Amino acid sequence: MTEVVSVKFKDTGKAYYFSPAGKTVSVGDKVIVETQNGNEMGIIAEANHQVGDEELVLPLKKMLRIATEKDFKRIEENKKKADDAFKVCEKQIEQHELDMKLVDVEYSFDGSKIVFFFTSDGRVDFRELVKDLAAKFHTRIELRQIGVRDEAKMLGGIGICGQPYCCKRFLNDFEPVSIKMAKEQGLSLNPTKISGSCGRLMCCLKYEEDAYSHLASITPNVGATVRTPDGLGTVTDVNLVTGNLYVKLHDSESMPIKMHRDNVERVSSAKKPQKDKNNQ
Repeated sequence: MTEVVSVKFKDTGKAYYFSPAGKTVSVGDKVIVETQNGNEMGIIAEANHQVGDEELVLPLKKMLRIATEKDFKRIEENKKKADDAFKVCEKQIEQHELDMKLVDVEYSFDGSKIVFFFTSDGRVDFRELVKDLAAKFHTRIELRQIGVRDEAKMLGGIGICGQPYCCKRFLNDFEPVSIKMAKEQGLSLNPTKISGSCGRLMCCLKYEEDAYSHLASITPNVGATVRTPDGLGTVTDVNLVTGNLYVKLHDSESMPIKMHRDNVERVSSAKKPQKDKNNQ
């Protein structure tokens, strides 16, 4: 076992292990740590604790100190310089006629590197742009292409639910989201209703996937034959959340009747139409 502290560099980012180097910290403390890209400021996500050596990536980097007023001033200066660098880069992009959208600029804590984040529909040859920026700022330049989801996470905003973006508030990673999830949850397949501001399917479709998958596994689907207290029938409609079904009895001319899934027994599932092999 090794004593470590967990440090985040962004509110919704991953936490990384660092050696406390004999220091004791509390959750929320701002600290300066060693990284492979130089010293950086982070926030303590979990104070001094023990973890198994198999969980560590060695050699373990050190926490240097709790941030001082001087460190905070440097961060503020870096933010101002990043704003200026953003404007300069935008002009350079326009001059080079590059098909890219600048999203954000970050200075490393020690000023040894500037990272420019951008989005683009394809690959961008930005070699000349990097040369111009390096000549302007006299430091190491990195241009990093990100996706539209990452852009939304960086910039933030309000979703159609009226809440701040989940990716900005608490999501550490983006999980795969598919149209199948919307179908299982009985949602409209209108792209404008199930897509986030980033243009991709809403991350929240993933939240209830396990629950809906379980309910679907114990609920007869539309078209299935079921045995009811009144005889055999065919399921015509399903509400997975309530468990209510509408069943058209085979020996009755009446309208479908409402029943709960616990009161019916599935005899056979609805057959899915086979795909035309010529169209596969």
